[in-house]
Amino acid sequence: MMKILVTGGAGFIGSKLSLELTKKGHEVTVLDNLSSQIHGEDPTEDSPLYRSILNKINFIKGDITNREDWENAIEGQDIIVHLAAETGTGQSMYLIEKYTEVNVSGTAKMLDILVNKPHHVKKVIIASSRAIYGEGKYLHPKLGLVYPKPRKVEEMKNGDFEVKYSDGQVLEALPTDEESKIHPTSIYGITKHNQEQMVMTTCAAIGIEPVSLRFQNVYGEGQSLLNPYTGILSIFSSQILNGNNINVFEDGKESRDFIHVDDAVEATIKCIENDEANGEIFNVGTGVSTAVTAVAENLRKFYNKDFDINVSGQFRLGDIRHNFADISKIKSKLNFQPKISFEEGMSRFTTWVLQQNIQDIKFKESLEEMKVKGLLK
Repeated sequence: MMKILVTGGAGFIGSKLSLELTKKGHEVTVLDNLSSQIHGEDPTEDSPLYRSILNKINFIKGDITNREDWENAIEGQDIIVHLAAETGTGQSMYLIEKYTEVNVSGTAKMLDILVNKPHHVKKVIIASSRAIYGEGKYLHPKLGLVYPKPRKVEEMKNGDFEVKYSDGQVLEALPTDEESKIHPTSIYGITKHNQEQMVMTTCAAIGIEPVSLRFQNVYGEGQSLLNPYTGILSIFSSQILNGNNINVFEDGKESRDFIHVDDAVEATIKCIENDEANGEIFNVGTGVSTAVTAVAENLRKFYNKDFDINVSGQFRLGDIRHNFADISKIKSKLNFQPKISFEEGMSRFTTWVLQQNIQDIKFKESLEEMKVKGLLK
């Protein structure tokens, strides 16, 4: 039995992780500020995530930007799983100070305590992100493996969304491995890379085992249906079930690697319990690329609703075109294999959503914010 602190443990991944660790006999403490963007104004009423751990897990309402909250939470812990973060790619481009304060400074406070205060922490697992890769790895028919620069705004305004090399050649997306170039295209991606570097460097220097998990797009039952800034499945679901058509950015062919939350939790637990993970960085995904229009079509099928899929041609600065993971490392080192197919995961997610009280999550307002800032074209 280990004593494990899960920051952001009332969140999507964190709540499920905390409950699974408790089932395995570990003593779990959650540190979470119950952000209204995720949990609503009254979490006991609005947040199924928070209700799922209420009275089941040792809970500390606190903020990772507050040093005293960190000190209180770290006391007596063996392992820290640091999930708490601001996570909206688009929102990060205009709330720069907030994203830096929470993601970077919040992590710095944790590390400063681990360096300068007595504690029992032996391992720290940091939730990183596929966003640190930016566009990831591509194949040029003549040059081979390349890492392209961000797409040109003028070309995207003209409806030309595919990734090109400097010679104008359209490139083929490849699975991105952990040795791929780091070149984030958003403030969110930059802060996640900073977190990862800080944890891997500092912990190794003071004898704590660090592990970094570069999560792809995690989805599934329980994800917040209140947050208009992140989670394409929840955003689309809110629009559909409120009787609206859905708008797809670019030409709808942009793609992501969607991993079900249960698989993401299993990967995290393997890193907690397996010494083979110590000091390592792992991609956590499925290795399967899914286009956004395919996501929309699946939602139409599972909700059995008639709605239009409007391919808008709009785009957000900071968004990438394609990214999917090469997961061979986590497969070989930790024997991790995602078990839930996208089809099964979508079925489970939509069944769960239909049992929830679906609110209008103000997605149009969130887009208007970006448009005003010049970040939505």
